[in-house]
Amino acid sequence: MSARIVFDLDGTLIHSAPDIHAACARMLEEEGIAPLDEATITSFVGNGLPHLVKLVIEATPLDMADHPTLSQRVLDHYNAVSGELTRPYAGVLAALDALAAQGHRLGVCTNKPEAPARDILRLMGLNRFACVIGGDSLPQRKPDPAPLLQAFQELGDGPNLYVGDSEVDAETAHRAGVPFLLFTEGYRKTPVADLPHHASFDDFAALPALVARALSPAS
Repeated sequence: MSARIVFDLDGTLIHSAPDIHAACARMLEEEGIAPLDEATITSFVGNGLPHLVKLVIEATPLDMADHPTLSQRVLDHYNAVSGELTRPYAGVLAALDALAAQGHRLGVCTNKPEAPARDILRLMGLNRFACVIGGDSLPQRKPDPAPLLQAFQELGDGPNLYVGDSEVDAETAHRAGVPFLLFTEGYRKTPVADLPHHASFDDFAALPALVARALSPAS
């Protein structure tokens, strides 16, 4: 059975935290502030760049009144370093190719701005998606279900599956009423058992079989 399968990006398809950390570190260095460690920046990922920068400001002596300017500077730095340290998770390419070969239509729904999302997909050789919905593609962002539902709409008809790694992704899928496959090696902070999900996996080699089971009438 052919399905519409939409993926989150950061922490799901790609390990991008090192480049995001580098962009934040460059902005903080310009402000004369010591960089936050990578684990802290990683914990800020998931709700889009403006929210991430808000958390950086709250964790430092920066002024929230400068939030728009600082957000743009982090984005500019990210665009400059994007792809230097980012890598697809092991097995992602093979899993996507297997799903496409089975006739599934693939999309991305991320809170990363759409242009940087498309750029990193191209740089990582992940040009396998019929649609990419970014955090600025609609007025709403995840966990509002609207971006995910828009991605499904652009992929045509068929059953839906969403693949992600975080609390935001789990809530988005729940609010959209679609089965959620949880990649456990991403950026979540909550125990797996505490997140609503149809199935979980820690290796992309397992994903095609999980999709087949999720689409089975007996699942």
